[in-house]
Amino acid sequence: MHEYPITQQIIKIAEQHCREANAEKVNKVTLVVGEYSGFVGDSIQMYFDVISKDTLCEGSKIEMEYVKAKLKCPTCGELFLKIPMSFACPKCGVDGGPTEIGKEFYIKEIEVE
Repeated sequence: MHEYPITQQIIKIAEQHCREANAEKVNKVTLVVGEYSGFVGDSIQMYFDVISKDTLCEGSKIEMEYVKAKLKCPTCGELFLKIPMSFACPKCGVDGGPTEIGKEFYIKEIEVE
């Protein structure tokens, strides 16, 4: 449910960008969504379609680029994707720890016309 207010903000930011560019409408909004960001892309898409009606974003596309979460090995520094049932570094075998990679959530691009 927390996707609703964030989607409202995305539309607000996109409309502001559109006005500042003296454009007529927003064509596309590209988001970067990390696997562990806590946001569900399908929910954002659904809310975007509903609440963009009668705004400068109505009819625009929302595109999402997903980022897989990565762990970092404390021994060798290797960044790697976690495999099921293991935290082991594929390079040296030591258990990796969490990083900020995969927690991203931001607007990458707003395309206007």
